[in-house]
Amino acid sequence: MSVTAAQHHAWLTEQDCDLDVFRSLVERTTDIADFPHAASVEDNVLVYDSERLRTAGADREVRAELIRAFSDGPGVVVFRRAFPDPAVVDRLTGVFDALIAEQRASGADSGDHFAKPGANDRVWNALEKAALYDPEAFADYYANDILALASAAWLGPGYQVTSQVNVVNAGGAAQTAHRDYHLGFLSNEVAAGYPSHVHRLSPVLTLQGAVAHGEMPVESGPTMYLPYSQTYEPGYLAWRLPEFQAYFKARHVQLPMAKGDAVFFNPAVFHAAGTNRTLDVRRMANLLQVSSAFGRAMETVDREAVANAVYPVLRRRRSEGVGEAWLEQVIAASAEGYPFPTNLDSDPPVDGMAPPAQADVVRRALREGWTPRTLRDELRAGAVRRES
Repeated sequence: MSVTAAQHHAWLTEQDCDLDVFRSLVERTTDIADFPHAASVEDNVLVYDSERLRTAGADREVRAELIRAFSDGPGVVVFRRAFPDPAVVDRLTGVFDALIAEQRASGADSGDHFAKPGANDRVWNALEKAALYDPEAFADYYANDILALASAAWLGPGYQVTSQVNVVNAGGAAQTAHRDYHLGFLSNEVAAGYPSHVHRLSPVLTLQGAVAHGEMPVESGPTMYLPYSQTYEPGYLAWRLPEFQAYFKARHVQLPMAKGDAVFFNPAVFHAAGTNRTLDVRRMANLLQVSSAFGRAMETVDREAVANAVYPVLRRRRSEGVGEAWLEQVIAASAEGYPFPTNLDSDPPVDGMAPPAQADVVRRALREGWTPRTLRDELRAGAVRRES
């Protein structure tokens, strides 16, 4: 490989997004013979019978098959009857309904990543809220072996579970196709700043999942997927482009879900919630985002304190004419450059899918000439907003 070719491969741009190449990757057929533990293939998606998996046990052969399904296979796996006892699901549904009622009564605006606030019912950090509201119901629900099997297969031990409840009410509109956390939450301009190996890394840091908390016929708008789209390397830059959106709209698949079914998928799969075309179905899903144990630094650092200490130096050096690159490098070493994890109830997304990070606040302070006290107050307010 020439130096020029190697440099080109190290970075991805929108110019690398070729719909014909994308089509060549996604227009293939899932062969059930490649996945011997699967019960069937429906609309190119692998479907597993949870009881058969329980009989097989969570051995390395089963986990290896799921890894292939998420990485090189269709990227989407449905587990029928993941919760064999509907009462376990119903008990947590009752908790979710109570949390939603409390949220409405308080007048709180839950916001959403893709829908207008108030269009649907969203409970952020439902994991913590449900555990505090009804620990028994929480424990019986999250003792589920299929959730553990899928999470450990993709992420290994030590994974971290978060949960957001989403209820798409009758008439609720579909989302646009997208990829998910991490790089999927960044603008194309920011995502392009990460080298190509980080684009390949992002999908193995998380696993997306959802548990159906009621019957979900296709008319109710269960999630739309484009199988194999996770295999397209520039996909984090492609999903916003009109030609890719149009292709998704024409080629996506949807599978009906029954109460207690679960679906897990590679976060790089192009997907979107569908339109609820019914008149009376409140489509409730417990959206699970499972994260790798490795997505954190080695040491605990009080970056708020560091940013406050360094800010007067940044102000002075800026007034003395130091370059923007110098300032950026110091900000990167001192302030938290990533907005997550946070409390999305009190720290909602702003101008996109993410709230401002500490580093964004420091940049704004320099740009607008804030005093150190103003920055200190704003950083503290931001820290309070991020608390659960």
